[in-house]
Amino acid sequence: MTDLDIFQTHSVVVGAGVVGLAVARALARQGREVIVLESGPRFGEGVSSRNSEVVHAGIYYPEDSLKAELCVKGRQDLYEFCGSRHLPIHKCGKWIVAQGPEVERLAAIKAQASRNGVDLHWWEGPSFKSRLPEVNAHAALFSPETGIVDSHAMMLALLGELEDAGGQLICQAPVEQVVSEPAGYRIRVGGQAPCWLQASQLVNSAGLGAIALAQRLEGLPDQCIPRPFYARGVYFSYPGKHPFRSLVYPVPEPGGLGIHLTLDMAGQVRFGPDVEWVETPDFTVDGQRASQFAASVRRWWPRLDERRLQPAYAGVRPKLHGPEDSFADFQIQGQADHGLPGLVNLFGIESPGLTASLAIADRVADLLGQ
Repeated sequence: MTDLDIFQTHSVVVGAGVVGLAVARALARQGREVIVLESGPRFGEGVSSRNSEVVHAGIYYPEDSLKAELCVKGRQDLYEFCGSRHLPIHKCGKWIVAQGPEVERLAAIKAQASRNGVDLHWWEGPSFKSRLPEVNAHAALFSPETGIVDSHAMMLALLGELEDAGGQLICQAPVEQVVSEPAGYRIRVGGQAPCWLQASQLVNSAGLGAIALAQRLEGLPDQCIPRPFYARGVYFSYPGKHPFRSLVYPVPEPGGLGIHLTLDMAGQVRFGPDVEWVETPDFTVDGQRASQFAASVRRWWPRLDERRLQPAYAGVRPKLHGPEDSFADFQIQGQADHGLPGLVNLFGIESPGLTASLAIADRVADLLGQ
């Protein structure tokens, strides 16, 4: 112990992304004293602000997985949360389009979605062409439950409700060390006002930094810390007019869902993400990738004008599997997993983490309530 100031609180959440804020809100609304520590200057500037802002239906995940369960529940919770608070959210639907041999894969996707409790509608022939006349596809599935959300507005609402319940967000407060003790967790906070926090409960929701934080947690068994993998995805905007009112996806590819068309709340198109496995998080955008995007999208939208593609941003997905593996689930580790009371580690919270955030928060609150 040093001579730094020591402050007491009940619960500390590390990471002020959408999941961290949702968890902190859930805990504060249960009457706990909650502090959220964020290493950056503002909330929500990591994984939460570098994605497609899609509300996923829960289509592709194995039915016995956390991703399937929490995506379906979280999607329902998210529509209710945003709708009741008049936050920007739009159930615009999503097409999954296929050509030639890919059509056979649509049947498997539809069956998996059904096992997850998600209804998809099969379209082909003239009826499909009447809905998407500019799209080149032999058949498609339509997901009416897929939508888009303004993630910043959502996080702002979560933060407001956290503060209304007595919680507090502290930015520019990196966690440098965590020590497990009989009474809870001693947390060394760096930044401009370094100090120690003493907390009974600790939630590691640090996103891309969650595994690195776990490695600094003294007392956590090494076998409970997974190996990190990082998949960078680049997005391109497409300003101007277009014929789309719903999202359009190809059939999935290894590591992701393929370069797809999404819409923002103003109805403008963006494409992405692609998949590039990297050793460390890197948010640079190479404008030369536009030609690869154009070639991929033209398979199903031949009229795309490559000259209109503009580099937008890049995101990095905190994955728990590499390019040779097909699936890794969320890891929500509680005491039963690592033996430390009052600790929850959230690992691999990539897509559909935004959609599932409220359901993840409920799961964490339940674990800590036990």
